[in-house]
Amino acid sequence: MSAAVRVVIIDDDALVRAALAMILRDDATIELAGEANDGQTGLDLIAQVAPDVVLMDIRMPRLDGLEALAQLRGRPAPPKVIVLTTFDADDYVLRALRGGASGFLLKHTPPAEIVEAIHKVAAGNHMLSPTVTAQLIARLGADEPEPQRVLDARALAGTLTSREREVAIAVGQGKVNAQIADELYLSMATVKAHVSRIMVKLQATNRVQIANRIHDAGLT
Repeated sequence: MSAAVRVVIIDDDALVRAALAMILRDDATIELAGEANDGQTGLDLIAQVAPDVVLMDIRMPRLDGLEALAQLRGRPAPPKVIVLTTFDADDYVLRALRGGASGFLLKHTPPAEIVEAIHKVAAGNHMLSPTVTAQLIARLGADEPEPQRVLDARALAGTLTSREREVAIAVGQGKVNAQIADELYLSMATVKAHVSRIMVKLQATNRVQIANRIHDAGLT
């Protein structure tokens, strides 16, 4: 049996921390390594317990989640970070994703999906919450238009085959591999192979960047 994923919760809302802690303690595949109520305390805790994954709020006292994330990225072998958000925090989420977060979750995400997200991120994948992915993708790059970025994205997207384009668009919509396989009548292995080729062709290193390229190319 593989070792449990060690998780730290950082959130200034005691009720949110309690709810998340209850979810994590009920799952044998996850070990709750600690909790903190602000970014600075969270960074100190992370240094002490070396978690695999951090669930971190964005807006917190003393040190917010974005600054805490930036400081974590400067450490050797930092943990994966999933930012916690509400519907009205999409600007912060975009900045967090660009700053190196591995994904985001809404605070009212069902327990099973929280556990699934933790394991996916711990395994090196990125987790986008499908319920808000569309509105986030629509905001990518909107504040500072970059015509050359759009031209580059269109050129890269032009190298995709018709099937790869379908898969890339689905990724851009926040769909996971299992959903894509079902909707396009493909095997999971085939979807994974397509995603790997798409990353190469779009010069992307993760699903967030695929979504960004697809949006910039005007395919969503």
